[in-house]
Amino acid sequence: MSLIEIIAGVESHEATLTVFDDDPAVARTLAEHFADRNVRVVDGSTDGGPDGYAVLSRDGEFVTAVGVEELLPAHSTEIGDPSAPDVDGGIPEDPTTGRVGEPVLDHLDETMFTSYSRGDMVAASREIEDRAWRVGRGELHAGFQTLDVLTGETNTYDRLGEKPELDVHAYATDEGDAPNADYYTVHVARSAEIRETWFVAFDGDGLDEAKCALLAEERAPGEFYGFWSYDPATVDTIIDHLVSRYWSSETTDDGDDGATV
Repeated sequence: MSLIEIIAGVESHEATLTVFDDDPAVARTLAEHFADRNVRVVDGSTDGGPDGYAVLSRDGEFVTAVGVEELLPAHSTEIGDPSAPDVDGGIPEDPTTGRVGEPVLDHLDETMFTSYSRGDMVAASREIEDRAWRVGRGELHAGFQTLDVLTGETNTYDRLGEKPELDVHAYATDEGDAPNADYYTVHVARSAEIRETWFVAFDGDGLDEAKCALLAEERAPGEFYGFWSYDPATVDTIIDHLVSRYWSSETTDDGDDGATV
């Protein structure tokens, strides 16, 4: 299963948020809030019963119910600040913290997003890098598309790689010069999926509750579509794919050989 196929698999499991409220504007407002999520918002009929609540379901099964007022806080904090702090900066543990619709997002191990800019992707990546830094053990895998992009992240990944029990791996296509990577391993591949995706995955040093990943496809220049996940099975699938394809034979999607530096 390729990285692109993993994204498609998560995308296919769309959740549904059914809104029960006398005011039709509530559903419209929530639909706008969740427009960049893998959540479909629909009106529900109360038939004279209570209203002012919403039900989240997935594949026809109940997930959670929540009052609409909890989904529409007066103030929220959005990620996407390209000046987000680096691994020493103490960014939030969960990138959904404080966001509109948090009671729903908390029940989604895998949260889709659309049209993220590079600034959004950097901000989301920092959360995973920060978790790996604080745990200080295990494996961190990050895809940079090209060596040119990786070179711009050398300082951050040198610091991460200096953790003696943290095994750091970077992936990029052969566009630009490879950085001097004394503290982490660079996998150079002639691979379409590496060129077209952005990912950061941390294995939690084997602890399921510490595993997390971000995976996105660049579907238009500078616009990314994908998901972040705290589901251990999804994180394992991403890392297993990277290890099996790019560590041993270094075989690429195009059948060419890659290299490890």
